[in-house]
Amino acid sequence: MTQRAQATIALAGLVLCLMAQTSPAEGQVRGIPVYNNGVPTGLAIYGDVGFPDEQAGKGTAFAVSGRAGFGPFGATAMLATFNPDGPGDNNVSVGATLNYKIFGGPLIPLSVTLQGGIGYSKPDIGLLPGDEDELRFPVGLGFALIIPNPALAIQPWLAPRLDIIRISGGGLSDTETNFGLSGGVELNLLSGFGVHAAYDRVFTDGGDPSAFGLGAHFAFRIPGW
Repeated sequence: MTQRAQATIALAGLVLCLMAQTSPAEGQVRGIPVYNNGVPTGLAIYGDVGFPDEQAGKGTAFAVSGRAGFGPFGATAMLATFNPDGPGDNNVSVGATLNYKIFGGPLIPLSVTLQGGIGYSKPDIGLLPGDEDELRFPVGLGFALIIPNPALAIQPWLAPRLDIIRISGGGLSDTETNFGLSGGVELNLLSGFGVHAAYDRVFTDGGDPSAFGLGAHFAFRIPGW
């Protein structure tokens, strides 16, 4: 069995394990859309601002993330702060994703990426372990298309997923699984600078929280990666 086949089986196993688990959620890190638009080439730094709707707490979220690509594999680390409307302190959350490109290559404009992620926060408290912990698991596929231009590459993308949230505290825990969908577009210059926008929605029984995000990024091309 090839290394690529083994990696595909491992990530598929992660998806099945998370599907076996079953509160409204609005993204991996609070207030920011879930991005799944392929594996980057080299290293990239992203800055985002998110605008959740009323179902997701309104207010404003800010996030910074680092992305890295190693052939068909990718990884992302995120730090975000969310200030909802009304009384209460900022909510800080952290997250990470692992990505595997199932389909696509340098000469193929369409890519399909399998993604599994985790987000951690403590509502209204902070990040240290304590009475209540909130874990979020976005697991799904991302479909991205690169439209090349002489000086600007346009990348629209769409990413359906399972959105899993687990809240535990006081010896009790609750897990809920919902369907989530995000999509957006990236505009990338040859210099490595780019801008992006995305919309995220989670379909739940008690309302469909959503968030709109805008941001900028810079990619560092590394020879041989």
